[in-house]
Amino acid sequence: MDFPVIALLVLLPSGIAVVIAALPQRTRSLWFPLAIALSALPLAVAGYIMWEFDAVDGGFQFTQDISWFGPWDIAWNVGIDGISLFLVVLTTILFPISLAASMNITEKVKLYIVSLLILETGLLGVFVSLDLLLFFVFFEIVLVPMYFLIGLWGSKNRVYAAVKFFLYTAFGSALLLSGIIGLAVMARDQLGGFSFDFNTLLTLEISSSAQLWFFLAFAIAFAIKVPLFPLHTWLPDAHTEAPTAGSVLLAGVLLKLGTYGLLRFNLTLFPDASVRLAPWLATLAVIGIIYGAAVAIVQPDVKRLVAYSSVSHLGFIVLGIFAMTTQGLQGGVIQMINHGLTTGALFLLVGMIYERRHTRLISDYGGLAKVMPIYAGFFLFTAFASIGLPGLNGFIGEFKVLLGAYLRFPVLAIIAALGVVLAAVYLLWAYERMFTGPVTNEANAGLRDLNGREIAVLVPMAVLIVFLGIYPKPALDRIEPAVDRILDRIEAVTDYEVPEFGSTADIAGGGE
Repeated sequence: MDFPVIALLVLLPSGIAVVIAALPQRTRSLWFPLAIALSALPLAVAGYIMWEFDAVDGGFQFTQDISWFGPWDIAWNVGIDGISLFLVVLTTILFPISLAASMNITEKVKLYIVSLLILETGLLGVFVSLDLLLFFVFFEIVLVPMYFLIGLWGSKNRVYAAVKFFLYTAFGSALLLSGIIGLAVMARDQLGGFSFDFNTLLTLEISSSAQLWFFLAFAIAFAIKVPLFPLHTWLPDAHTEAPTAGSVLLAGVLLKLGTYGLLRFNLTLFPDASVRLAPWLATLAVIGIIYGAAVAIVQPDVKRLVAYSSVSHLGFIVLGIFAMTTQGLQGGVIQMINHGLTTGALFLLVGMIYERRHTRLISDYGGLAKVMPIYAGFFLFTAFASIGLPGLNGFIGEFKVLLGAYLRFPVLAIIAALGVVLAAVYLLWAYERMFTGPVTNEANAGLRDLNGREIAVLVPMAVLIVFLGIYPKPALDRIEPAVDRILDRIEAVTDYEVPEFGSTADIAGGGE
């Protein structure tokens, strides 16, 4: 048997958590440095996987299938394809950064570090699971440490935000579990035994009406996690009250559980329902794009502004998924990565200024570029990336999403493009009010600029933002075979034909 590299990847953070938990109190000063150093190990494993990954293979690689409970066909069944590869890498990048950004935490430090590491195990497990019950277990593992991160280390209204997050997610989880159990029962009826294996469930013959109900159960659960309008109301509160690392990981990775689930399970397990309901999901995505951007413009709280920007940006990803074109799916996947980097960096920056001034109100700032020029430079750079400036990572994802959506839903694509304009409005207007002009508040006059640790936290994010903006080809080359595999399945079992650009006339006609 090949070395179980994915098992090592998933379980390493939990092993590190055990090590940190076992350290005596007298070593308190070493807890964060040791956790940061050891959290580089999962990143190294993810780097090895990416290095050995076969870019032309659209199937799952590094697979491992070990039966746990034979009568129910429950197994440790894991693998990575071009879709999950970069989500795994992004996860392992953001956790050392989040730990390094959390060194100001002074209460319940050990529990905080352990919670982050358990969260990492849960997230990695979600992205590699090929058994739906295993997927659900990891999906639920994520909920617990995130609840504590918000509820114990959050801001003033942290308990309210944590409970709201928990209740929304628990409702979605109940629907998801009912759908998974329903599929297992259907497998028993058709195949003679229960099964939660993803590849086995793909062979089921599910009627159009049954697909519709299964699709809704899965889609609502994942839409809450995205979150997709109108199921988004938990997100601004969770982001606003969460500690900086919690916001970084929530935006960077947790929200991608929803978009990943829609792409991995809804499109493949319920292709007929996906084709039928795609216009509705795409419409909700576009409403979310415009709504999130419009509400972000009027936010007085900079952290809440970034939170609503996530509602808008995640709308682009959902639009790309339900455009159901090669360009749309490619754009959706790479935009998951790009949003994780840019919005994660914005939350880091908001956290850094909050540590100095303990206020998130935009009106309490002004003229910061004069006293914090390095900070101002990082903020403007990240804002440009989030807007989608060509040459930075935000451009390629949104461009491919809009291109792919135009093939299927030209009117929706044109409306969605307005979201890019609105993003420039809310981010650049916030920058203008916070950073330009004279220092209008005496409390800002003596603010210190970024220190070495803070710069070290931001530089890796900035490097990746530039690299993916200038040279996205390695990522796109690995993503394309995996998304084409999904589209090939949809074409094989439905009457749907994936639209493609054939000529300039096709582009002018919206692919019709």
